[in-house]
Amino acid sequence: MTMTVAENINLLDLGIFERGEAHTVFRVLRREAPVHWNPGNELQRGFWSLLKYDDIKFVSSHPDLFISSKGITGPGLRDPENTPNAQAQPGGVSIITMDPPRHVKVRRLVNKGFTPRAVNAMEPRIREMASKLLDRVEGRTECDFVLEIASQLPLAVICGLMGIPEEDWPLMFALTNQVLGSADPEYQAEVVSADQRGTIAASLQTSMDGRHKMIAFFGNLLNERRKQPGEDLVSILLESEVDGERLDEVDILAFCFLLVLAGNETTRNAISGGLQVLCEHPAERARLQADMSLIDGAVDEILRWTSPLHHMSRRAVADVTIRDQVIREGDSVLMWYPSANRDEDVFVEPDRFDITRSPNDHLAFGYHEHFCLGAGFARKEMRVMFEELFARYPDIQLNGEPARLRSNFINGIKRMPVRLK
Repeated sequence: MTMTVAENINLLDLGIFERGEAHTVFRVLRREAPVHWNPGNELQRGFWSLLKYDDIKFVSSHPDLFISSKGITGPGLRDPENTPNAQAQPGGVSIITMDPPRHVKVRRLVNKGFTPRAVNAMEPRIREMASKLLDRVEGRTECDFVLEIASQLPLAVICGLMGIPEEDWPLMFALTNQVLGSADPEYQAEVVSADQRGTIAASLQTSMDGRHKMIAFFGNLLNERRKQPGEDLVSILLESEVDGERLDEVDILAFCFLLVLAGNETTRNAISGGLQVLCEHPAERARLQADMSLIDGAVDEILRWTSPLHHMSRRAVADVTIRDQVIREGDSVLMWYPSANRDEDVFVEPDRFDITRSPNDHLAFGYHEHFCLGAGFARKEMRVMFEELFARYPDIQLNGEPARLRSNFINGIKRMPVRLK
């Protein structure tokens, strides 16, 4: 793929991401238009794209200039309060769409469940889960690594932390796909038409249906926890207060919604993408398997390389100039993390996969105020999974081309056949 004119690049074209061409596009934009205006269309607002590491850190570090409460995802970039059935869509009240000072106060409520101490305390349980997942494919010669292994570990961990019964885990998996994979026709219940308006409408309807079902599920779970509290995160939220006031039910539902989505989708793609890149770089894989003490560095390089989340959005609340481009009050900016993680001004040989890369201050978990709450669990789950996987199947290999998610938000892999050996 050859691109020389940044003006012709449209990051609303989901095919760029599905075909695996994003890094080629990002490389052109970093060179020619690191602060790039992407026009919208009749249903979607235009936005500024930030492609450079330092610019993304700047925006992330200034919640006084760039807010989250007007929406954090594209390409729709819709104001939560102007979205139909906004109360049934918890994006407007979740911590991920809160600004300081309330964001900090609400985040503190569950922080203790995600501290390094809490993560380390969970390691034996995480290892047990990983081992049981590998037991399920014992004796087979092949499997779908995404569906049968990579997706199941983070799903089990977050559902366990939230006290969701195991029989409901498949439902959480299906609804996560429906909400976050809504732009992919595979997860759409009905594609309205083949034109752009119909495709976008189908994506919005698919996501909304998934949200409604998940909120209804958590509404029932909250009622059960009120009658019989436990030690899980849902019970903690029910008992928590901010400035002397209990959280409203809509806030708790939003928190639950965010936790289950963020807690399983991105880590599953880091694990899947991690195995893919290790298989595609056999020398680095051999280094790791010869010395598994290198696993922590390998995990961070996998995160840099795969960047499971393509972007987050912010809304400017004042005119701000970045690299001579004036971003006007009310404009939206998208921070493209995969591009930042291959920024030539920050990473030496950024297109080289190196499990001993140091320093490796990637932005796969975001930065500053909204740094990923579950980063510790994600790293632990990745570490444990690769330790257990390579101990059991040291010669595991890809057995076909991975199927990528059609999305410019989630850098996802839907299916990845492997040979077990």
